[in-house]
Amino acid sequence: MAREFTLPDVGEGVAEGELVRWLVDEGDTVTEDQPVAEVETDKAQVEVPAPVDGTVQELHWAEGDVVPVGDLFVTFDVDGEASATADDGDESGDEAASATSEASGRTFAPPSVRTLARELGVDLDSVEGSGPSGRITDGDVRAAAEGGEDTTEPATESTSATERVDEDDTAASAGSQEPAGREKTLAAPATRGVARELGVDINDVPAVEQRDGEAFVTAEAVQAYAEGGQAAQGEAGGAATREFVAGGETTEPYRGIRRTIGEQMAESKYTAPHVTHHDTAVIDSLVETRSKLKARAEAEDVKLTYMPFVMKAVVAALKEFPVLNSELREDDEEIALKQDYNIGVAVATDAGLMVPVVEHVDQKSMLEISTEMNDLVEQARERSIAPADMDGGTFTITNFGAIGGEYATPIINYPETAILGLGAIDERPVAEDGDVRAAQTLPLSLSIDHRVIDGAEAAQFTNRVMEYLTDPELLLLE
Repeated sequence: MAREFTLPDVGEGVAEGELVRWLVDEGDTVTEDQPVAEVETDKAQVEVPAPVDGTVQELHWAEGDVVPVGDLFVTFDVDGEASATADDGDESGDEAASATSEASGRTFAPPSVRTLARELGVDLDSVEGSGPSGRITDGDVRAAAEGGEDTTEPATESTSATERVDEDDTAASAGSQEPAGREKTLAAPATRGVARELGVDINDVPAVEQRDGEAFVTAEAVQAYAEGGQAAQGEAGGAATREFVAGGETTEPYRGIRRTIGEQMAESKYTAPHVTHHDTAVIDSLVETRSKLKARAEAEDVKLTYMPFVMKAVVAALKEFPVLNSELREDDEEIALKQDYNIGVAVATDAGLMVPVVEHVDQKSMLEISTEMNDLVEQARERSIAPADMDGGTFTITNFGAIGGEYATPIINYPETAILGLGAIDERPVAEDGDVRAAQTLPLSLSIDHRVIDGAEAAQFTNRVMEYLTDPELLLLE
């Protein structure tokens, strides 16, 4: 029996998700809880599991589509349910038989082929698949579009939706190279790519066919139009001119995690008045301490970076200056001073900046912080992190120095009220007691919400963080 499966709420109240890729094909056998697709929401990328044991009957969306939660996602053919349903009565038995009949006559084609068929105006029900188990391939669809012999209907019927444009009109247009100026044109994706490469507006190319009442353009027509235009320009100029090839552009979707990041950044920047305080900590002792502890940490299979030391120093300073561990609730006309110390660590990923949160940093050892942070960072970069692991932060640290650079103006992870940016650790000249020496230093950039935090408090907080980083033994007292 056919079992329809709608896209579930894969996050916390998300409305839609982008289908990144299918993990199964139509005709595949799946077991309950087996991942069938990867979907990216505005919070994270997750796997969607199969709800039943059965066979994938139909994949209803193409990769790259944005699927609303609750819409039909996959149809499964579930063994044994037809007979069970038939026992409920004649009416349900008829429904089961109908479903079985529909399943037996279904068309097997992967999402990419379905997309191509829509683009070329091909009815998949009229195409005979040449792939395994009768699966329809790209070649089958293209052959059908060109009136080939791979369609199940005679050529005259398979092309009934295609009407030839008057040959005289076409020849006249092609010869004069007058832009057609249409609003809509049907063309294969490859043809559109050729048009972009040649700098041609595909709606201006004379059409040689009509499909479903719309003009259809081939790559050859695009090429001919481009060459005709270049020849006309050469004749008009009377002299050879140098030709330049336009670079064009490529696009990528602005949605999912990337759009969420952008919206949050804009909300933060245009809601909270940012002020950034810069300073530099001399960290020779920290470098030495970390070097001593690194080998012991590795013996326990833990990679010890400088970040846990900074997190500990930040928490110690937040206890003295709690206003930086806060949230402004304008509607309630109150500033919430958080008693938890949940530190977010900004991570650069292929999808953009993500901020995993290490909770209760004040209650964990250096090795516990390192282990948890390393795990969360890896999950973020693999885009397998759970949305819950990026919620509940009270203060954020961003390490742009890992890429290079000294100072920046970090944007606050709203609704938090402060964020600390770390520059690159490096040897820099330091003046001490009238002498200049080379010292290991760490540039700091603290951005604050000036509605809540004063500049003096920002400076005092930074000074305290620097004190802990300059003399890391002080952290033993925390």
